[in-house]
Amino acid sequence: MKVKIMQRSVYHKYTEIEIEVPNLLDYESEIHDYLMNNEDLWADQMDAKEEESEFIGGNGVDDYDGMNEPESDSEWRFDIVGKQYGGHL
Repeated sequence: MKVKIMQRSVYHKYTEIEIEVPNLLDYESEIHDYLMNNEDLWADQMDAKEEESEFIGGNGVDDYDGMNEPESDSEWRFDIVGKQYGGHL
């Protein structure tokens, strides 16, 4: 008789950087568009930092504020430092 042993493990990486954006932006209506239109300000930094990040067991959903999309393979968001405002990218 043969017995098959299987395991599925889920790991994730969490990466965070801070960038400067113009103070004149209205964060409730303009910050998302600004970030999306200026990926060159943050995309390479995120890629480099992600390469250095450690794998952590689990999917990371609900381990970090606002990261709550269990059906997604990857989740991106922004939060304005010092304000209670952010959203998904």
